[in-house]
Amino acid sequence: MSHGFQISGNYTWAKNIDIGSGAVAADQYTNSVTGLLWYCQSCRRGLADTDVRNNITVDYLWNIPTPASWASPLKAVLGNWQAGGILTVENGRPFTVLMSGDPLGGLKVQQHPDRIFGPGCETGVNPGNANQYIKLQCFTPPDPSTRYGDAGRNTLIGPGLIALDFSLFKNIPVKLISEASNLQFRFECFNCTNRVNLSPPVDFNVLFDKTGNLAASPGLIDTTTTTSRQIQLALKLTW
Repeated sequence: MSHGFQISGNYTWAKNIDIGSGAVAADQYTNSVTGLLWYCQSCRRGLADTDVRNNITVDYLWNIPTPASWASPLKAVLGNWQAGGILTVENGRPFTVLMSGDPLGGLKVQQHPDRIFGPGCETGVNPGNANQYIKLQCFTPPDPSTRYGDAGRNTLIGPGLIALDFSLFKNIPVKLISEASNLQFRFECFNCTNRVNLSPPVDFNVLFDKTGNLAASPGLIDTTTTTSRQIQLALKLTW
C-alpha cells in the first residue's frame, strides 16, 4: 500500500484424513498414538495428526513517517522508525482418547472407549479447562471381550492458538562508514498478549484402565504450544 504501509493476510481451510501419520516403529508427532489396529484400516482411518482446519495469518509493516517540519534533534530521536507485526490464529490439532493396558487380550493394540452423544456432548471437550479438557461424561468403557470401542483415532480437537508478534525498529544512518551504512535498534516481542496456548492433553489421554475404572487425571493439559511473552532488544549494524 502507499505511504509506507503494507498489510497482507492469508486464510487456509484444510482437512487431512489418513490411516496413520506416524512411522511403523515411532511417531513423529506429539499427538500420534502407537499400536494402531493394524488389521483394520477403517478403524485407523481418521483425521491426520497434522490436521489444522482453519489457519489465519495477518502481517503488516509500517514505515512511520517523519514530518519534514521537525527540527533536526527531533528527527534524530523520533524519525526513521519502523513497526511490524504478525497475527496467527488457528484451530487446535486432533488427538485420541484411549484405555490403558491391553484389554483386547494379546493383540498389543490401542483400545478406545465408547463415545456418548447427547445434550452437552456435541464436542466432547471443555474449551479452556486445562484441568479436565475432556468431558468424561461423554465416554464410557466398552466390553473389550466383545468389541472395539467406537471413539476412534483423532476424534477430539485440542485447544486453538492465537499469537501476536510485534516489532519496532529504528534506523540510524552512519555516514562515517559508508553511504549505505545503517545502525538499527530492534525491539521484538513474541506472543505479546502473553496468551496461554494450550496443547492437546496427549500425556493424559487415557480415560479408563482395562477393567473400566477411571484413570488418573484424565484430560489434564500439562504443556503449551507457545512460550510465554518473550521480549528481546538488539543492535544491528549493516554496511
